[in-house]
Amino acid sequence: MSAMPAATTSPLAEARRRLAEATALIFDIDGTLAETEELHRAAFNEAFVQVGLDWHWGRRIYRDLLRVAGGKERIRAFDQMRRSGPPLSDKAIAELHQVKTERFAALMAAATCPLRPGVHTLLDAARARGQKLAIATTTTRINIDALLEKTLGARWEGLFAAVVAADDVPRKKPAPDAYFEALSQLDLPASACLAFEDSGNGLLSAVRAGIPCIVTRSRYFSDDDFTGALAVVDELTELCA
Repeated sequence: MSAMPAATTSPLAEARRRLAEATALIFDIDGTLAETEELHRAAFNEAFVQVGLDWHWGRRIYRDLLRVAGGKERIRAFDQMRRSGPPLSDKAIAELHQVKTERFAALMAAATCPLRPGVHTLLDAARARGQKLAIATTTTRINIDALLEKTLGARWEGLFAAVVAADDVPRKKPAPDAYFEALSQLDLPASACLAFEDSGNGLLSAVRAGIPCIVTRSRYFSDDDFTGALAVVDELTELCA
């Protein structure tokens, strides 16, 4: 008789095993914990009006610009796409981004923007298992606070052993800097951690840092290349079964 083929473990089953065994879970913010990108787009457009620019980012152009990591970098990329007019100075871009950040905080305070399905369950289960939680993102601390204070409470930062934001590292995703900094703050090897991302750039950042990564598809990045992900799910509820 021929030998029976060895049973293979599905990506989802392997992801659940890694989730249960990880020492720390590291989360991206925008698109991963919450679908915030439409609020970001609205904040950019309000900022353009406020400073007197005749710019408007529709969903199609914003989708393309999201492949550029970082708000100031997106402004510069769009400015370089224009066919006329002098380029914005670094100072003007920084000031415009500050206005956008203020508008985002105001919009978040007035909006209903819950955490994505499964996130609360995942965070609660991790704390129950004694796992450390961390954040590694290319958004600003102000934006992180605007979302998590509303969804997790005023003391949200006490839930996380490490928080790495855009200005904490020299290079943004897909560079691995944010994850290297998170590992340093956690004082853990990459193999002991598990990352959660929603974009191809985020996945590359985690993989380049040596951290296994689970991708949860989001509105703007659902068709990115997720080669190298430990598993790809539509919602994090799939990990909570």
